[in-house]
Amino acid sequence: MILVRKILYGTTLMLLIVSTGWSQRYKYGLNPTMLADYQKSIAKNSANELIDLASFVPGIMLDIRYATANNFTKEIIYKQTKAYARKPVAEALKKAQESFAAYGVGIKVFDAYRPYSATVKFYEVYKDTTYVASPYKGSRHNRGCAIDMTLVDLKTGKNLKMPTEYDSFKKEAWPSTIVKDAEVKKNRDLIISVMAKHGFKVNSSEWWHFDFIGWQKFDVLDIDFEELE
Repeated sequence: MILVRKILYGTTLMLLIVSTGWSQRYKYGLNPTMLADYQKSIAKNSANELIDLASFVPGIMLDIRYATANNFTKEIIYKQTKAYARKPVAEALKKAQESFAAYGVGIKVFDAYRPYSATVKFYEVYKDTTYVASPYKGSRHNRGCAIDMTLVDLKTGKNLKMPTEYDSFKKEAWPSTIVKDAEVKKNRDLIISVMAKHGFKVNSSEWWHFDFIGWQKFDVLDIDFEELE
């Protein structure tokens, strides 16, 4: 935002132009929803609420990489280890967790709702929109409608073998890439098929990224985790 302030210099009225952080945040043309408007939207439609997944989905595990330096930016992006999603997304994930349990596995979340400011940061670090969202459009994560996840063995708590590590920028991370390892293929097929049954579509370049069908109904948010408590 550019603020214009009037100041008196001697007998001459001058205009002082002051730049604020608003222009930097919105330099890509999006005006994401902030806390006050988000709260108003919940009052009108409870589906807009961001739900704390750790409290809502029994047995779900969190490994929020962006709350650590163990991510592709090598920086701590989030101040809190939290995972939120819109209410219908959380409800669908809860049902998916129940389905996975029949196979002896459970969900581990790497990331869910992501403030728009984080998407801007990711783009400025790595501008390949095959792997990071464009700040000109915002991401499904910014809408609270995307889950980055893997599966864990309920007996051992260990991650199942998957084609790549989380946030890999290799073609091996694409769900369409042929997998020779039978165990890895079985695990990838399982996570994709069960999530599909509960209304999620896997991202074309990330086996771990699942978008909730109907994400277009939700607006881009720029609300930090600490504001949601």
